[in-house]
Amino acid sequence: MTALTRSLLQWLRPAPHGSNERRLGPAEAAFERGHYLEALKLWKRASQNGDAEADYRIGMLYAKNQGVAGSIPDAAVWYERAAQRGHADAQYQLGLIYLYGVNASLGPNRPETWRQSSAARLGDTASSVHHLIFPHGTSVAKDISAAFRWILAAAEAGKADAQTILGNLYSEGQGCTKDFAAALRWYQAAADQKFAPAEFALGDVYYQGRGVLVDFAQAAIWYGKAAAQDHVRAQIGLAFMTLKGMGLPENPPEAARLFQSAATRDDPIALYNIALLRLSGKGVAKDLDRAETALRKAARKDYLPAIQALAEFYSSGADAEPDLREAAIWYEKAAERGDVQAQFFVGRFYATGVGVSPNIRQAAKWFERAAENGHATAAFNVAIFYLNGSGVQRNVEAAIKWFERAADGGITAAQVQLGKLYSTGAGVPKDQEMASEWLSRAAGSGDPDAKTAYALFLLYHDASEDNVARAHSLLGEAAEVGHPPAAFQLGALKMGKFGGTADMRGATRWLTRAADAGHVEAQYMLGLVHLDPKSGVGNAQAAASCMAKAARAGHAAAQFQLAVMYCTGHGVGLDLAQGVNWYEAAAEQGHTVAQYNLAVMLGKGQGREADVTKATEWFQRAAERGMAEAQVALGDVLMSDRGTAQDRDTAVNWYQYAARQGNEGAVRRLQSICATRDGTFTPETEALCGTKRPMHE
Repeated sequence: MTALTRSLLQWLRPAPHGSNERRLGPAEAAFERGHYLEALKLWKRASQNGDAEADYRIGMLYAKNQGVAGSIPDAAVWYERAAQRGHADAQYQLGLIYLYGVNASLGPNRPETWRQSSAARLGDTASSVHHLIFPHGTSVAKDISAAFRWILAAAEAGKADAQTILGNLYSEGQGCTKDFAAALRWYQAAADQKFAPAEFALGDVYYQGRGVLVDFAQAAIWYGKAAAQDHVRAQIGLAFMTLKGMGLPENPPEAARLFQSAATRDDPIALYNIALLRLSGKGVAKDLDRAETALRKAARKDYLPAIQALAEFYSSGADAEPDLREAAIWYEKAAERGDVQAQFFVGRFYATGVGVSPNIRQAAKWFERAAENGHATAAFNVAIFYLNGSGVQRNVEAAIKWFERAADGGITAAQVQLGKLYSTGAGVPKDQEMASEWLSRAAGSGDPDAKTAYALFLLYHDASEDNVARAHSLLGEAAEVGHPPAAFQLGALKMGKFGGTADMRGATRWLTRAADAGHVEAQYMLGLVHLDPKSGVGNAQAAASCMAKAARAGHAAAQFQLAVMYCTGHGVGLDLAQGVNWYEAAAEQGHTVAQYNLAVMLGKGQGREADVTKATEWFQRAAERGMAEAQVALGDVLMSDRGTAQDRDTAVNWYQYAARQGNEGAVRRLQSICATRDGTFTPETEALCGTKRPMHE
């Protein structure tokens, strides 16, 4: 027996006797049993007899996909039959369909999905099948006028849902002229039926003053009535008013109760706000664990404020240790949802490797997104990335664009960068007027770094008397507010670096201020001033102190000078071991003379045990940097008794390099080699030795 035959026999089978069927009627009883096809058959018979309720119930079957292929367009057809016959529920449902429209969305068991798959399988014959299965199509166009007409009919019939929706339509002017008075009447009509959404809507009317004077007390009354019926949004509205004391006494515990009540319905706004109260302990016991749980629930519902709060919660750590990995996860979620500050934070996380693995490309991406949304600091950062080619392909034009955005956003560092780029012509046409404009604008903000940059531009671009005076003023202003680079440059200016009479005592005063603030170059410069007996402030001990500070900060020239002082006992006690140590520190940083001196001391065993191999290595490093004395010394080592023939050839090469620089010792050594060789010459050696042959030739 086929399924179709069984279905037909089921329709013909007598319905069971019982109180339920007598109470509901045959069609309703069949529906309650889940026998939707039987109910459909019976309702269709009733529809033919003009039964509006039957039309409405058939429409519900199509709307809910019960016993028939789900189809809102088919539901609309049946609703309209019932609506035409005065059925208020059908009028309301039909109004909602036209109010929002119905798109044939894709997805499992959706009409459009079925239509597309059958079209692929059946080809040209698919359209007839489509018409058979969905004779009224798969979508309903939005029609505000029709929506208003049918909802009005249902409202006039006394349906509270329709009266509330009609109030919304009048309030927003949808399908009608905006009319707050009419909206208020319809809300009131529904509220008279104790319909919670209408009571909530009246609360909004008085809270916002839509067509009436703002009346917080009245708003609180209506919110309270809806809230008593567990209307979630009303509970939230009343909670806010109670928390802030608007229209009723301030009562944080009651606000917390209302938020918690709404939160039990998993409303994200309520979850977020009860979490905030639990974090602060306002109106409710402070409970970080429950606050975190509520925030996570709201965040998982894609509520952006909760996502932001959760990120901040993990970032700050509240009363516990920060969890930067979790913070990075939630900041990135907020960033993906368009939160500009979060986009900036995520860029910074990836740039610094905080909470995530360092990823300069991701950093550039998020900084640029934040910059596109108007974040000035992010614009500056992405400009630096484009300028340096970090995380993005180097693009000076793009860097200029973002520097300008950042500069317009008040970032003085961007204005300074623009000034420097136009001043040097780095990637852009050199334009001193444009450079001056940007640097002057930056300095005008009062930023000491910008004032220093503008002063240096004036000094190096055109050290005229007026510019020097202006630079002196700018540097003085910046130095007086404690900016060490400005104090250093002011010291250099007073030393006569850009002309004029030197003021060594004034220079010393500003260099000391910069040095005391940790400015390494100022420490070194001040050390040189104290080393110079002609400066008028000579002081070997003070020089040693300054050099030691700079040397410990890694300043190679200061390390070299300190080594010299230890090796000579000038300003410090004679200490060759310390001298070797500081020569080595400077040598490691590529200081050529330090490399040479270190090699000499290692070769002689001064300050450290003799080490010819190490000495040779340092001679070679200094020689490769072009120091003639080191080249001669390296040649001498290679020419020693232990040197091979190949070493001696290499030594000749080093002598030749030094001789070309005019080193007389190298020339003498080459002449000696020429005089002792048995007729063996290279053209270069012969040229260096002169045209005369050794006497034995």
